Order: sequence, then structure tokens, then C-alpha cells
Amino acid sequence: MPAHLALISLLVHDYDEAVEYYTRALGFELVEDTPREDGSRWVVIRPRGAGAAALLLARAKDARQRERVGDQCGGRVGFFLHTDDFAADHARMAKAGVRFLEEPRHEPYGSVAVFEDLYGNRWDLIQPAWP
Repeated sequence: MPAHLALISLLVHDYDEAVEYYTRALGFELVEDTPREDGSRWVVIRPRGAGAAALLLARAKDARQRERVGDQCGGRVGFFLHTDDFAADHARMAKAGVRFLEEPRHEPYGSVAVFEDLYGNRWDLIQPAWP
């Protein structure tokens, strides 16, 4: 059986604010939101139409984890959101208040612009040049 990447854990301060941001500003869909006995929740979101990898929103539970919220990749771009319509998605996201750190640029590998999510994690919005 072939393996695939299913979930990536993303530390957040608050489940509800994270769900609101990722669904409203980035257009993700809420896949699951299940309360757990310990008071946490199993919250899974993914880009609309995505079939494989999704994000597990994990509320930071101690000081060490809270320090990592928004800096999970040491200031580097750590997440890559692929699109089939860069211009439309960039415009929609900008209108929804997404903070882009640069103007869109066109590289040999595709059209791209870096943005920060509500916590400061850096993402690439990218329309790859390859199919």
C-alpha cells in the first residue's frame, strides 16, 4: 500500500480563531472538529478540493509550545499553498485581509507570493509552472 502525507500539525493559540482565519481568509474547509476528553479538540482543515494532506490545528498547551506558535519554521517559508489560478486567489486572499510580504513574482518554477498567516507563519501562494 503506498504511503502519503496525511496531516501536518500546526500550533495555534485558539481553535476558533484559527478555524475562522483559515476558512474565511484562505478558503480552507473544516474537515473535522471533534472534542476530546482532555478538553482539547481534533481539528482538521484543508484547502478546498484537496484530497491528501491537511492541517491538524493543535492548540499550544504549555509555554514551550506557545513560544513556537507562528515560528514553527524559524522564519522560513514552511507551508506551500498551490493554486490553479494565482491571480484570482491572490486577489481574493488580499481582499480577505491576508498579509502578503511581497508583490507577486514570476519565477521559472511558477508564480509566487509570500504571505503570513494570522500567527506569523510564512507561506508561499504558488501556481507551479509544471502541471
